Amino acid sequence: MRLLPFVLAAGLLPAAATAQCGGGFQNFVKLMKDEAVQAGFDTATVHAFFSGTRQDASVLKADRAQGVFQKPFIEFTRHLISQSRIKRGRQMAQKHDATFQRIENTYGIDRGVLLAFWAFETDYGGYQGDFNTRDALVTLAHDCRRPALFRPQVFSALELFSQGNFAPKRTTGAWAGEIGMVQMLPGDILKYGVDADGDGQVSLKTSAADALMSGARMLSHLGWQPGQPWLQEVSIPEDLDLTLTGTARKKSVAQWRSLGVSARDGKLPDPSLRASLLLPQGHKGPAFLAYPNFEVYFKWNQSFTYVLTAAYFANRLEGAEVYSAGQPENGLSGTQMKQLQHKLQARGHNVGDIDGILGARTRVAVQKEQARLGLPADAWPTPVLLQKL
Repeated sequence: MRLLPFVLAAGLLPAAATAQCGGGFQNFVKLMKDEAVQAGFDTATVHAFFSGTRQDASVLKADRAQGVFQKPFIEFTRHLISQSRIKRGRQMAQKHDATFQRIENTYGIDRGVLLAFWAFETDYGGYQGDFNTRDALVTLAHDCRRPALFRPQVFSALELFSQGNFAPKRTTGAWAGEIGMVQMLPGDILKYGVDADGDGQVSLKTSAADALMSGARMLSHLGWQPGQPWLQEVSIPEDLDLTLTGTARKKSVAQWRSLGVSARDGKLPDPSLRASLLLPQGHKGPAFLAYPNFEVYFKWNQSFTYVLTAAYFANRLEGAEVYSAGQPENGLSGTQMKQLQHKLQARGHNVGDIDGILGARTRVAVQKEQARLGLPADAWPTPVLLQKL
């Protein structure tokens, strides 16, 4: 009986059979093939899948060069969101109304949420990536930066191939191995793929219905709560205790209201709903309450700036006004951010990779140091903080 990909990912095969990252690439491919056969895949299928596999240097270059995530929130949103993209999103909502109605009835996910992902991932299907998916996945599995993430995806792609739903030499997508209009990894396609148009195949590259329903099913399984909000712009009082802000701290809507937090447009939701107060560019910039559904976004993508932008864009597509940018204090350049991360790391903070990106862990460390130094503890690093450290 064939072993499922999660068994391979969990390392339940004998250690001698497991292909380790690094070393010679072709030897790594050979070990992957041996591992697949041992897992129960047909030998001929394995050889056909891996035939011609090559290491793709452009994939590694893309993995190392994600400079767009160094942009601060306001700049990032202006980079990704335009009036034409909003207009196109609303046109796509009308064009695929029946599919979105089905999603809303089945999973309780608002169309703006999926439209935002669809826009950011592939510009509504217009550009889905031209990297060979098999080669990208094997390249990243061989690379020692994140092998645990990509090794199982190779076997998932092999499983899709054995089912007739993957062409090793022709299937293309993003540099990180995602496929289709909403960019799903092979393992997610196996788990959540839906044949929404009834043609007998899950075709995320050519069928908007399949792609959107599959994305919705994945979000639902990741914990999306039907009928609940995900993000809301708010106004905050000048005397708010800023140490209460950030993704790690939550209060009920009633508690936030008692602290002077108010909806910028409309009203706050259920008083018992718990939320985090996010200040992506500090207390002088935009402010948002992030509700439980916002946490599901991080299971789709782990970039704080991307996730916040996607959630905000979903609001815009649902009719929300442009956020109030305020007048944030100057932030740090990419080089300065790396210097900051080194200093934070030297003080014992876990900031993850020194990559110049203001991610969730760096924000937590920044906020702690701001509080220690008597600066506004809003998790937005400034040149003043860098100088004081």
